[in-house]
Amino acid sequence: MKFEELSINPGILRNCRKMGYTTPTKIQQKAIPPVLEGRDLLGLAQTGTGKTAAFALPILARLNAENQQRPAQPDGGKARKIRALILTPTRELAIQIVDNFHRYGESLPLKTTVIFGGVKQGAQVEQLKRGTDVLIATPGRLLDLVGQGLLDLGQVEIFVLDEADRMLDMGFIHDVKKISALLVNKQQTLLFSATMPKEISGLAASLL
Repeated sequence: MKFEELSINPGILRNCRKMGYTTPTKIQQKAIPPVLEGRDLLGLAQTGTGKTAAFALPILARLNAENQQRPAQPDGGKARKIRALILTPTRELAIQIVDNFHRYGESLPLKTTVIFGGVKQGAQVEQLKRGTDVLIATPGRLLDLVGQGLLDLGQVEIFVLDEADRMLDMGFIHDVKKISALLVNKQQTLLFSATMPKEISGLAASLL
């Protein structure tokens, strides 16, 4: 199978070719079609198997296609609402994911923003004020900004929970449940984990 067989936007495919992508990995082959269809997904995948592309490529393709069907907004980026939320346990993973989103979505009229703790929030808040389509976040900083009234999750349509078992190990599962409860417009949930302990199985059953 080639990436061209996965019904992905031609611009995204060009970016994938520039990055040396030719044949989808197993998780990409199995995940991309149902994500493009808007279905919920539980993916078991180890680090290094191409998991980020398995959700990033179809999310970018879907959001771009929906943008083309919507009328242009007169105030540009400020009208953007967060439509996809990717929750990940660590700053390092968040930075890695946003870098991949930028590379996959190069030249697309979509904006991706990342927020995480351990740094002052001012610059991140300013980015959010300018609007974003995709938000990549760690749980603590996300809840901090929501609690301050600086972040609105009311328009999120796609929720990705990445590295769910690491979320459990780091004590974030309660935060994940609180965040999920805030997503009143959520239409699609994607959960990825390297292992499936009982607690993650129960979380998947409640979210998907």
